[in-house]
Amino acid sequence: MKRKRRHLTAEFKARVATEALKGEKSIQQIAQENDIAPAQVSTWKKDLEDHVASIFERKNAVDQSTEKQERRTSHLERKIGQLLIEKEFLEKKCEQLGIDLSERP
Repeated sequence: MKRKRRHLTAEFKARVATEALKGEKSIQQIAQENDIAPAQVSTWKKDLEDHVASIFERKNAVDQSTEKQERRTSHLERKIGQLLIEKEFLEKKCEQLGIDLSERP
């Protein structure tokens, strides 16, 4: 009989990974105590090691990146507006001068 798939919480995974990272027990022991595969414990431990530095990253770094992106977006929106106004102006001038715009490439 197949065992029903379990959905483990982030807190559970974090606890198991932290326990494995401490090294007080072997991965086999941790896996057996929590009824999970040793490979899964190793994966969670590696994930924790790989991402632990992100906890200490400056929160301003993300804010600065977002602010820079917003400034760029704003600049591009203004540029699009300017180009649309210029296009409309040139179309009106072509009409006044009798230039047929349907012939353009």
